[in-house]
Amino acid sequence: MRNEDLEKIFICIKEFIKRVGAIPMAVGGVENHIHILATLPKDKALSDYVRTIKANSSRWIKALDAHYSKFSWQIGYGAFSVSPSHLNKVIAYIRCQSESYKLIL
Repeated sequence: MRNEDLEKIFICIKEFIKRVGAIPMAVGGVENHIHILATLPKDKALSDYVRTIKANSSRWIKALDAHYSKFSWQIGYGAFSVSPSHLNKVIAYIRCQSESYKLIL
């Protein structure tokens, strides 16, 4: 993903999360991956939830620009539960991910 499109993509993903009845707390990342912190609706299986977010956002990204015509998310995903006492730390990590990524490079 191009750096200049990331914020638009994060906003789009937040909207798709809301449409499935979840609450997005943080969406962020860099050109080659993103992290999402959101609630999981009680009536959704995790795999269905992720598949819905990935499918809808992938279609949206492809329509964003011809540059993304062959875009697809990776096949897998990782999912973790977060203790309420650690929410703020995880949110801060996601929001600062691009700065941390630059330091590693």
